[in-house]
Amino acid sequence: MKLAIFDLDNTLLNGDSDHAWGQFLCDKGLVDRQEYQQANDHFFELYQQGTLNITEFLEFALRPLKTLPRQQLNDLHQEFMRDIIEPMMLPAADALLQKHREAGDFLLIITATNAFITRPISERLNVDAILATEPEEVEGQYTGRVSGTPCFQEGKVSRLQQWLEESGHQLTGSYFYSDSINDLPLLEQVDHPVAVNPDAKLLSIANKQGWPVLDLRNDQSD
Repeated sequence: MKLAIFDLDNTLLNGDSDHAWGQFLCDKGLVDRQEYQQANDHFFELYQQGTLNITEFLEFALRPLKTLPRQQLNDLHQEFMRDIIEPMMLPAADALLQKHREAGDFLLIITATNAFITRPISERLNVDAILATEPEEVEGQYTGRVSGTPCFQEGKVSRLQQWLEESGHQLTGSYFYSDSINDLPLLEQVDHPVAVNPDAKLLSIANKQGWPVLDLRNDQSD
């Protein structure tokens, strides 16, 4: 069974669920709108540039999980899925997932966005497993800290290697689809790297390396 690995934000989704969750909290009046939105936008810009300090970002991003009751978070996420995530769904992404399903591949999402946000999205996309940044929990309540290695840049590689050892899967014949220069370390590990609606830095590398480039937003491929 070959691995078909997918980044989530701006790859399978037409948008970034992490940034969108922060904006959602602002719109719901659950955080200081001006301060939080400014920080949320700033961190997103750093991510796009490939210069994000993941430790600083997660300290910011996981704070609301600590301050809001778990039931309220769960209710909010249902609303977030309905109003924000569903409009981000891409028919071409669904078709790509189905293509790999029919080939008998194992579908794995690997994302830097924390698992509270992304696990329900992975369930909606009906993939086999997800590796995400794990927010720490104690007695059912989030602490605002990270559990283990953040699933970001080289951290995606180390998290995947650990998962491979535990699951028995291998990278032979594997695919990885991503939009972001942040995922270059993992793209270089698989047999079939694919750039999906890539940022400028990744597009340049993909063209030099001869990697396929997909446009799932307009259902075209190069």
